[in-house]
Amino acid sequence: MKLHYFETINGRKACVAAKHLAAPVEFVRVNLGKNEHTQPAYLALNPNARIPVLETETGSIWESNAIMAYLAQKMGSDLLPTDERLPEILRWLAWSSEHFNRYASRVYFENLVKTQFGLGAADAALVEEANGYIRKYGAVLNDHLKGRRYLVSDALTIADFAVGAALPYAEGAKLPLDGFTEILRWADRLNELPAWRDPYPATKAAA
Repeated sequence: MKLHYFETINGRKACVAAKHLAAPVEFVRVNLGKNEHTQPAYLALNPNARIPVLETETGSIWESNAIMAYLAQKMGSDLLPTDERLPEILRWLAWSSEHFNRYASRVYFENLVKTQFGLGAADAALVEEANGYIRKYGAVLNDHLKGRRYLVSDALTIADFAVGAALPYAEGAKLPLDGFTEILRWADRLNELPAWRDPYPATKAAA
């Protein structure tokens, strides 16, 4: 298997899962700055021209949540249980994409990615709007985490990797998480995982 990635929120999710599971993948860095994701060979793997994508023996899988699910299933891991916890995991995956990380990703792009790639100044109006939603949905997440170690049944699942994906970038992206003590506590717990702290292959430093 080959995991095509770049150091972004969604790329990070897939890399975390692969590294945490010790999945037998070859990491392939796709340089977005050089538009490698728009080349024909890559578009054949993912016509959406997005990262990450997992290349398998039977085809390619895109969308980071699907990649995490595939790897967990492939490795026989309880990161994706198939019992009564599964609907709740799916709920948090959808919630993350549609609500919390939808807006966290916007702020991440405006405050961090634009600077990194020289794309101009952050759009203040977009950031302000997104920050409002981050506070709104952050309150939901913070309340849910009270008294819990992880999101679902106090056991680590891919839901934690998905919902927490923007947290490692919180400082640089200026995510408005002040006062959300439960989220910060949970972020510290995730940071205890070696794969969460360092999800990328060693070649990143030389890239």
